[in-house]
Amino acid sequence: MPKRILQGTVVSDKNDKTVVVKVERRFTHPVMKKTVRMTKKYKAHDEGNVHKVGDQVSIQESKPISKDKRWIVVTDAQG
Repeated sequence: MPKRILQGTVVSDKNDKTVVVKVERRFTHPVMKKTVRMTKKYKAHDEGNVHKVGDQVSIQESKPISKDKRWIVVTDAQG
């Protein structure tokens, strides 16, 4: 089964080897027929502490690294 890849923005880099990535998804509401934006935050492993707040990154699903971390930063989303 392929691993999911999501794109989002780094909102926190205060933890060691960890970044918090905010991922936004848009969909049409089934009843109101209006476009809705929902966001969710994921903790992702950043081995070299390379990424800073505001960076666009791609994260990939992985095995659990800690209690909350199940994602790894793969690359910059633009590069």
